[in-house]
Amino acid sequence: MSARRNSRVVVGMSGGVDSSVAALLLLRQGYEVHGVFMKNWEDSVDTGYCSVAEDLSDAEDVCETLGIPLHKVNFSEQYRQRVFAHFLAEH
Repeated sequence: MSARRNSRVVVGMSGGVDSSVAALLLLRQGYEVHGVFMKNWEDSVDTGYCSVAEDLSDAEDVCETLGIPLHKVNFSEQYRQRVFAHFLAEH
């Protein structure tokens, strides 16, 4: 277990159950856990699902409860250009 105490892992946090439980289990195993929230859409895009703001809020709540830091990165422009635009062009 001592080797794990010096091991940092990064968990992609969506605010959902899977990433939250993964972070919790890694903490329980002694890892230093950092959460990362990746913003892939602009806030103004209404997909009919949870908004970016709701997902971020959920991820923040989980990380606060677990006592781990949450790092936020904005990939919305890169995602639009490299993933979504390619998908639209192919379909």
